Amino acid sequence: MGQPKRKEKDEPMETAAPVASSTETAAKAPWERPTALPRASIAAIVGAVLVFNLPLIHYFLLRGEPAATLTVPYGPQTFDAPAVVETDFWSSGGMWRTVGGELLSPGVKNNPLWLKAKLPENVAVEFDVRSTSPEGDIKCEIFGDGSDHASGYVLIHGGWNNSLSIIARLDEHGASLAALQAEAGKVQREKNLPDADLVKTGVFRENTRMRVEANPYPVTIGKTEHWRVERRGSLLTWYIDGREFMRFDDPLPLKGKGHDRFGFSSWEAQLYFDNLTVTPL
Repeated sequence: MGQPKRKEKDEPMETAAPVASSTETAAKAPWERPTALPRASIAAIVGAVLVFNLPLIHYFLLRGEPAATLTVPYGPQTFDAPAVVETDFWSSGGMWRTVGGELLSPGVKNNPLWLKAKLPENVAVEFDVRSTSPEGDIKCEIFGDGSDHASGYVLIHGGWNNSLSIIARLDEHGASLAALQAEAGKVQREKNLPDADLVKTGVFRENTRMRVEANPYPVTIGKTEHWRVERRGSLLTWYIDGREFMRFDDPLPLKGKGHDRFGFSSWEAQLYFDNLTVTPL
């Protein structure tokens, strides 16, 4: 039998057609506008976003001024009636309650209990308070907005593990008054100003967040203190047991709408408040 004929080496082979690269294809294909979402789909997405953020929208845009159903002078409030926490005060959180004729603040994480009364610009607020926690950390807020923490002045005795006391303006972690004064001195020298006035140098403004620091003495755990916080003009003075503890003369006092409420407060310490009075000066 004859052998099958072998294909000659020089016989041309079939070759595949060249494939265009994706770049070449994109260059040749005409651009087309992406198909727009139907209006119904857009409306559904917008609706879902609004529903999801409704609590924030209500909080920032729709909430009104906190209720002020009480008048000043107020007190003395002895907290003998448990219902007083709801009738005379308001809070956004924390298990505020009366215990044995005292108001208990069980570490409310800066959710103040605001009195439902507007403060006059010149006023004295007095109350008794004691801390049963090792860190001390007694605090209250005055001339705030009646809703938000640190919206006015925050007074803290024995904060930061009973190591520091402050009068804070809009931020308990703000720059110290000493630091602002040093900055004003620097501006004075650089601009050859007549003095280092905090406002004239531009260091201190209406929205400046700062604090006055001191440590006259720490909190004595379990000891009842009598606080008196008063403002006359621009001077905020804080007394404990009849003696001046700290003061702050604010160059631009916080006053008017949004700065006319008083509130008890705490962070993690367990505090007991009693015998609250508010008196116009």
